Amino acid sequence: MSAQNSNSTICKVFENNKSWVEQVQSTNPEFFANLSKGQSPKLLWIGCSDSRMAVDVLTKTEPGEIFVHRNIANRVPSEDINLLCVIEYAVKHLKVEHVVVAGHTSCGGVKAAMSTDSVGILDHWLRPIKDLYQANEAEINALPEGERADRLGELNVIQGVNAVSKLPVVHEEWKKGRDLQIHGWIFQLHTGLLKDLDVSVSGPKQVESIYLL
Repeated sequence: MSAQNSNSTICKVFENNKSWVEQVQSTNPEFFANLSKGQSPKLLWIGCSDSRMAVDVLTKTEPGEIFVHRNIANRVPSEDINLLCVIEYAVKHLKVEHVVVAGHTSCGGVKAAMSTDSVGILDHWLRPIKDLYQANEAEINALPEGERADRLGELNVIQGVNAVSKLPVVHEEWKKGRDLQIHGWIFQLHTGLLKDLDVSVSGPKQVESIYLL
């Protein structure tokens, strides 16, 4: 990309921002004053970094309604301090009522995990998805080739839901009687619709006892 095109891209971002501010203020003059006072989202979204996963657009929500964490292939590793901090802050301090692990169809990270081609440092990040593929290889490979990556993406989301449900901070909130639910969704790029994988966890009775600290 040339320097001129690069500058044009940046200028467009600021122009769009200014236009958005003017539009919002024309309909709700107090919007930004109220927004600056704090946030009280009801939902934490753990999704993929893919640029097509525009959370506020596809859910038609406003700033302040959804707390968001995104990474390559929407993984939920129990050793990722960044992710754990986001979950703890959302669950313990913001008191969100729902945690959503959201994948999407045609995920490049999932497809890379199914390949033997190296993708640099991402090889380490995607290793657990590769392991998940190997563990479910018979089921996945029985599907038509065009559906295999999307099924692995679903299994990755399900694994993420299970991982969140085993976190101590989640169990602490359940012990307090909090209504905290964990869901697994897929954003279908070819239709624009969200698909509920029907794997929601809403309490400790749905978690294996060995994980209940």
